Amino acid sequence: MRIPFIDNKKYFSMPHTFVLLVFLVLVAGFLTYIIPAGEFNRVKDAAGRMVIVPGTFHLVASNPLPLYEVPLKLFKGLMKAADVVYFVIIIGGAFEIITKTEMIAAFTGRMARALRGREGWVVPIFLSAFSVGGFTMGMSNEVLVFIPIGILMARSLGFDVLTGTAMVLLGAHAGFTAGLMNPFGVGIAQAIAQVPLFSGMWLRAAMLVVLLITTSIYILRYAYKVKADPAKSILSDLTEINEVDEKAAVLPNLKPHHYAVLAIVVSGLAGLLYGVTAKKWWIDEMAALFLTMGVLSGFVAGFTPNQVARIFIEGAKGIIFGALVVGFARTIIVVFEDGKIVDSIIFYLSSSIAFLPGILQPIGMYVVNVIISLIIVSASGMAMATMPIMAPVADLLHITRQTAVLMFQCADGMTHVILPTSAATMGALAAARIPFERWIKWVWPLFFIWIGIGGIFVVIAHAIGYQ
Repeated sequence: MRIPFIDNKKYFSMPHTFVLLVFLVLVAGFLTYIIPAGEFNRVKDAAGRMVIVPGTFHLVASNPLPLYEVPLKLFKGLMKAADVVYFVIIIGGAFEIITKTEMIAAFTGRMARALRGREGWVVPIFLSAFSVGGFTMGMSNEVLVFIPIGILMARSLGFDVLTGTAMVLLGAHAGFTAGLMNPFGVGIAQAIAQVPLFSGMWLRAAMLVVLLITTSIYILRYAYKVKADPAKSILSDLTEINEVDEKAAVLPNLKPHHYAVLAIVVSGLAGLLYGVTAKKWWIDEMAALFLTMGVLSGFVAGFTPNQVARIFIEGAKGIIFGALVVGFARTIIVVFEDGKIVDSIIFYLSSSIAFLPGILQPIGMYVVNVIISLIIVSASGMAMATMPIMAPVADLLHITRQTAVLMFQCADGMTHVILPTSAATMGALAAARIPFERWIKWVWPLFFIWIGIGGIFVVIAHAIGYQ
């Protein structure tokens, strides 16, 4: 006898991110019936932030969530996160214009040609170059354009398809993890935690260097092993994978307008750094700056106003998924807030971690972040869902909020290399025609190395009172 739903394999496939988030909203609503409602007293600290007064937790009247209010809460979550949602959309449109100018592709092509015959430098330089895209504009799906280039470069040096894919994809992931000036991850998390935007960059820069060195060694060890004996490639039995679309790998030559676009982007990023540090910019000013960068880049590249508008809309459409994830993730906190259990979760979570020895407390918080990041793939969505809880937990455990942001950033960025729900990773593997199970077999030791590096930097951050 065939049982509907149970026998049909499609009901057991990997759930869509929105399905997961709505499920988490329902779980959050269920928790409002289970967890006692409570509150802490709060006061302003010397920096003007509202902080919890330890020892003031007390129970209050509960306010559980009726099931029929879930759609209302989803809309309320979108409205609560409206500034971030529109910020993400504007950045998506602006960076699409910059990408369409082919400035990034042209400079990548120039670099690839310059590195021929210097195979020992190819991997670290490619990793470093794509990390810049990761830590400035949060490059993720954009890496798909460069996968064929990485593959051609690797194969021309006697390496395999996986090496070419890894030196592009992992470079972007490493940069995203460090997030020196990444508005999607660090920017949003720091804003929620009420610490200065892009502050603490020096420690994240040090972590990026360690990630790049470690990843270079990991990739090169494998690449030279394959060069010496192609049969040792993890893809050696997949003959069709060694074909690559030569046309897709053709990059444009450098033209004068590419230098002009590069000057606009570099000037814009310098202005961003000045604005957030000296002028205390936030979303309004940053969105205006990114929009200006995108439009000016389009005009310098010779696009008409109509072309700029169409490309902007195309980029905005491409990022709308991530923007909606932000709002849906924010709904989880809306449900907790309306159910008056946010402070209760903070109290019980901090109390459980407080039982750990002092040096293990930040590690405990870090592990919690890693677990959550396996469920919520979007960086901005995870920031919206976790930082309103993790920042106060850090206060209670005498861990700096900057350290809490570092925990979030490491957990979110590092897990993307293994997640089948990561659009960037799965898209890159699809472009390279690498089976996901082969990628996991190769990358899982590096994933744990990355997680270990993150844990070490979290411990260092806690030890030095990272600000």
